[in-house]
Amino acid sequence: MSESKFYHFPLSGSMYGINTLEEAVTAAQEGGFVWFNFYQPSKETLSKLVDKIGIHPLSVEDCFDEEQVPKIEYFTNNTFIIFNSFSYSKNELFIDEVNLFIGKNFLITVSGNHSEGRNPLDNIEEKIENGSSNAKAGPDFLMHIVLDWLVDEKYKSFDDMEEELEIAEESLLEDVEKFQPMQLIHMRKNLMKLRKTLYHEREILVKICRLDCPFVTEKAIVHFRDIYDHLAKFFELTETYREIETSLMELYTSLLNNLMTKMSNDTNTSVRRLTLIATIFMPLTLLASIGGMSEWSMMTGPDNWKVSYPIFIVGMVIIAVVNYYFIRRMEKKNGKIL
Repeated sequence: MSESKFYHFPLSGSMYGINTLEEAVTAAQEGGFVWFNFYQPSKETLSKLVDKIGIHPLSVEDCFDEEQVPKIEYFTNNTFIIFNSFSYSKNELFIDEVNLFIGKNFLITVSGNHSEGRNPLDNIEEKIENGSSNAKAGPDFLMHIVLDWLVDEKYKSFDDMEEELEIAEESLLEDVEKFQPMQLIHMRKNLMKLRKTLYHEREILVKICRLDCPFVTEKAIVHFRDIYDHLAKFFELTETYREIETSLMELYTSLLNNLMTKMSNDTNTSVRRLTLIATIFMPLTLLASIGGMSEWSMMTGPDNWKVSYPIFIVGMVIIAVVNYYFIRRMEKKNGKIL
C-alpha cells in the first residue's frame, strides 16, 4: 500500500507534518529543510519531483530497478544513494532497497518498492521525534539517522545467522545421517549476497567520509564514520561465517566418508564370513552329494550303512575342521583375522 509522509524541519521549532507534496515543496523554499518519506510510491509520483525538486530522471528509474546494487551518484543539486535493509528468517535472506536523495534543503527517502510487505523505515519517525535532536541540524544529520537505522537492523540478521550456524553444527555432530547439507548451501548463497551488498555500502560510506558528497558537512562526518565502522564489522562477520560454513561442510564430508567407510568395512567383514562358510562347506557339499547318491547302497552296500555313514559323517566333520583352521592360518598370515 502506497504511503507518503512529509515533514518540515524549520530553522527554529520542532518538526511538523505536511499533508501534500505541493505543500512540502513550498515549505522547502521557506527555510529549513523538508523530508519526503515515500513508501511504495508510483513512478508518476516520483517523476513529479524531477521538475519540482530537480532530481534526475535516471535516478527515478533506478528506484524501480530490482537489479541495482548499493551506489552513490552525484548530480548538480542532489546526491543519489541506494542502500539496503536486511531481514533474515528461516534460512531465507530478504533484501529491501532504500533510495535516498539529499540536497541543500531536502532529504527524500524511497522504500518498499522491492519489499515483501515490510517497510524498512517503519516507526523511524518516532525515533526522530522522541530523541534525535540532531535531525534538526540539517538533511545530512537526518540522513545519518536513516542510514544508522538501516544498519542497526542488520544486527538482528547477523545474530539469526550465527544462531543457525550453531544449530547446524550441533545437528551435524549429533547425527550426520539426518543432517541436511542444503541449509549450509543456502547459508553460503545468503552470505555471498551479504558480502556483495556490504562491500558496496562500505564504499558509499568511504566516499561520504572523505567529503565527496557536497551536501554532507564536515561536522556530520564523525557520525558517518560510526556507520562505516559497523559496516566494516559486518563485512568481517560475513567472512567469518563463510569460513565457519566451509568448515562445517568439510566436517560433514569427512564424517560422511567415515560413516561410509565403516559401512563398507562392515559389509566386507560380512562377505568374508560368508566366503569362509561357503569355502568350508563346498567340499562337504561335494562329498555329501556323491556319498548320498542312490541312498546308502553306493558307498558300501545296504548291509554296512549303519557303520559306513557315521564314519562318513565323522570324516566330513574332520575335513571341515581342517579346512577351517587352514583358512584361519592363511588369514593370520595376511594379517586379517575373522
